[in-house]
This record gives sequence, structure tokens and C-alpha cells, in this order.
Amino acid sequence: MQSDFWIMKPFNGLFFATFAVFILILVVASLIMRKRSDRAKRIVIAVAALIGLVGFFVYKYFLSIDTEYDAITQNMGGFNWWGELPLHLCNINLILIPIAVLSKKRPLLSFCFFVAPLGALMALLMPANGFSGYSLLLPRMIGFYGIHFLIIIAALAILTFGLYRPRFRDILPTVLTITAVALIVFGINMLFRYTGLHPKANYFYSVETEGNFLLEIFHKWIPVPFLYLLPSFLILVPYILLITTPFEIAAHRKKK
Repeated sequence: MQSDFWIMKPFNGLFFATFAVFILILVVASLIMRKRSDRAKRIVIAVAALIGLVGFFVYKYFLSIDTEYDAITQNMGGFNWWGELPLHLCNINLILIPIAVLSKKRPLLSFCFFVAPLGALMALLMPANGFSGYSLLLPRMIGFYGIHFLIIIAALAILTFGLYRPRFRDILPTVLTITAVALIVFGINMLFRYTGLHPKANYFYSVETEGNFLLEIFHKWIPVPFLYLLPSFLILVPYILLITTPFEIAAHRKKK
């Protein structure tokens, strides 16, 4: 019974309990930091993301010596360090969040706020092979779920700490930023494949869809690597609009 209790799957009791713990951490941290200076708030968020980045590589080390995971991923060539860098949609925010909050660049802040929680949540709800149906006490499970939940609360803290308020004017810069970041990552994929460092490099899923049903649809529309991602970036627009509208309304009422 105890082993069943620790089994982690999307939408099971342990999943929601773990999510609740991280949200509680965000609420408590936001209350503690409420009257602190913006500089202190930025440092706290940046440090949290950098700790997450260090934790990411610790987690990947344990993944590299995980024989079970290596067997699970044999069809993709097994573990490869060049394929485990923080360059996927969610993980790249461990690098970008500190840059965004310390540089105060609004396009980066909006990118991290909107995209990081979405990317991390998608990974949590649709985990890759080896990360669903196993004990949360396994190092790879602790690393995977801990890092992704941390990304969510670090990105949301940009808002709850009072460092950023979404506005409609952020929509275009956010879409352009994710397009630029994805293009850079696509170039890295091509470099790794061309040099043989990782023949199946596919960060951002910009070269192959790997069976993702939504990307499969887009690939039928635009059967060209990277370009088939563009419709998914446009889907961000209604998502951003939905989140931003209440803040836009509140800003207009405040002016009155």
C-alpha cells in the first residue's frame, strides 16, 4: 500500500498534493516578499531559478546512471548528455527567468510569465516515458517533478511579487520572443545533428513531432521542420488574451 501511495501519475492524488505544496510555497513567499524592495524580489526569483538550474544538472546526473531509464529510452538512443540540456520549452526558462528579472526587459518577462508555466504544465500533464507510473521517491521522479513545479512557481512569482502586470501590448513581443528563441534552439538542433553530437536532437520538438498529436496536425499543414511550429505560437494569442484581459480592465478602471 505504501508503494502505491508514492506512485506519481498526472491527475492522481499525489500529483495534486505535490502541486498544492508548491502553490502554498508561492503564496507564503509572495506574502513574505510583499513589502520588500523590487531588488530583493528580483534576487529571490533569480536565485530560485538558478538553484533550479543546478538541481536540473544534478537530476540529469542521476538520470545518466539510471539503468531503468536507459532501457526505457533505447528507441531514442538511450541517455545522451547532448540531448538532456535545459533547452526544452520549459527548462530553458531556468536560464531566461534570472535574465528577465535582473535585466527588467519586458519582452523576456512576458515570455517567462506566459510560456514557462504553460510549457512546464504540459510536461507535467503529458510526461515522457519513464516519468509516469513510478514512485516519486526515485531520483529521476524527484528531479522531473521538482524542477517542473519549481519552474511554474518561479514564473508566476514574477506576477505575484509585483514585478510584472500583463498588458495587451505584450502579446506581439511574446510571440516574437518565443519565435526567436525557438529559431535559436532549432539551430542548436541542427548543429548537434550535423556534428553527430546528438543525431536525434529535437529540442522544442522543432525537427520531429515525436507523435505529438497537435504538432502532427500542424506538420500536415506545413511539412517543413521548424515552420510547422509557427501555428502553435499563434495559439498563444488567445491564451495570453484570456489571462491579460482582467489586468487590462483593472488598469483602465484605475485610470478612471
